Amino acid sequence: MTAPGVEGAVREKQPVTERRLHPVTPLRRAWAPVAVIIGWALHDPDQTQRQLTRLTTTTLLIALAVILPAAALYGFLTWWFTHFAVTDTELRIRTGLLFRRAAHIRLERIQAVDVTQPLLARVAGVAKLKLDVVGTDKKDELAFLGADEARTLRAELLARAAGFAPETAHEVGEAPAQELLRTPPGVLAVSLVLTGATWGTLAAALVVPPLIWLATHSVWTVLAVALPLLGAAGASSVGRFVAEYDWTVAESPDGLRIDRGLLDRVHETVPPGRVQTVRIVEPLLWRRRGWVRVELDVAGSSNSLLLPVAPREIAEAVIARVLPGVTVPPSLSRPPRRAGRCLPLWWRGYGIAVTDTVFASRHGLLRRSLALVPHAKVQSVRLAQGPWKRVWRLADVHVDTGANKTVTARLRDAEEAAELLRGQAERSRTGRRDARPDRWMA
Repeated sequence: MTAPGVEGAVREKQPVTERRLHPVTPLRRAWAPVAVIIGWALHDPDQTQRQLTRLTTTTLLIALAVILPAAALYGFLTWWFTHFAVTDTELRIRTGLLFRRAAHIRLERIQAVDVTQPLLARVAGVAKLKLDVVGTDKKDELAFLGADEARTLRAELLARAAGFAPETAHEVGEAPAQELLRTPPGVLAVSLVLTGATWGTLAAALVVPPLIWLATHSVWTVLAVALPLLGAAGASSVGRFVAEYDWTVAESPDGLRIDRGLLDRVHETVPPGRVQTVRIVEPLLWRRRGWVRVELDVAGSSNSLLLPVAPREIAEAVIARVLPGVTVPPSLSRPPRRAGRCLPLWWRGYGIAVTDTVFASRHGLLRRSLALVPHAKVQSVRLAQGPWKRVWRLADVHVDTGANKTVTARLRDAEEAAELLRGQAERSRTGRRDARPDRWMA
């Protein structure tokens, strides 16, 4: 018989099998040299036009005959020198043609594994695998893998991160999911129409360019102003509709799964236990319909949206899945009336509530935003009081979370703020002691 320690040592010494990306990847990477040339040409269009007029047809054909094969060779070589492998403890990625880069990603540091399929990737049957890792701002990615291979690898990584044995991790498969919510396209379209940002950017795109023309009579100046405004208007309306189309939230043992996108399909995961703050946003024109938008602050992840639009009752039920044991406070305490001396009218939009599980703070009069911070996620508490607030015996209490974000209770009575500071520090210590571990498939 072989002792368990010896068996583990033998398994560690077994060679690691490295794998390559999908063969379609060189086509994607071949565009890099071409993009550099196009960017250089657009940097000085007048000079580029003068240079092109001096070239003969034969010269242009020779240039294309050199550039296109060079771009294809570059794409092939970058694909050839890119490998990845999954070991018992980490994901290894080696890449680089001239400058080599080796990434060793510890499996227990992985917070989310997302599968994305841009439109052309969907046509080709491939997908990107993006990883959110604790302590890094930039996502590591494997682009591209076969669509089935990407889902299989994602399931294997999550299974190994959850503690399954390496020899059985690839057999676990993707955990089953139960659908909680699907946003109808009609509701999403109406919500965007009723959003003030959509109309604000559209009005700016229609009004500002004519004023610029009257002031300058310069076509280039008008285009330089109009194009970004039109782009912003499109991004806040059509762009959001395309990105948030068919938004689906499902619950699984490895977290809440989000599937979305009309052209580019994205499969994201909200990691369990890593949500630091949940924000319930109520635009003014949504209140009559009872709709809200739910945003997130997640430590070690770039996922920032849970629900684009949903009835408040359903949104609160989904929030209860993200923050187990946390309920949305039914009422909040407003600042004292003298707060109007520091911030006339708008002081009415502020409010706080503190329960056994959560610190809640609201701000905004027209566009309300209610932030919910579980006590266990509070990293520090600060009290701030400027000279004018000292005159009126007011203070702000800032609550810092693990996602490098801050939630503030503004314009509170000074004595109340001091008591809130002391009490929140104790609640945070107790909450961290009693909190469940942040673990995949817990």
